[in-house]
Amino acid sequence: MSVDPAPTLPDDCAVSHKRQSDINQRFGRAVRRRRREMDLSQEELAERAELHRTYVSSIERGERNPSLDNIEKLAKALDTSIAGLFTDYGIEVEGEPESRS
Repeated sequence: MSVDPAPTLPDDCAVSHKRQSDINQRFGRAVRRRRREMDLSQEELAERAELHRTYVSSIERGERNPSLDNIEKLAKALDTSIAGLFTDYGIEVEGEPESRS
């Protein structure tokens, strides 16, 4: 009886995972940039957003994929809109066409 090797992800899944990681990194940089602009510590931001400090830290490092609810909490705590975080703080990638579905 032969055993199949471990399944591999199709190339498009690997690309999708890389893109997800990339957006998490960019979102984290935007949150950090706005937080520093407001002269807030991670702890102060976490308190304002009603999130844990270590969670905010991991978002800023791009290690988390925050829910829309948490993105909204962060935007409010940073006195901006969700759209503002994405447009004003460099989340969008230049050269990528906007998808309109």
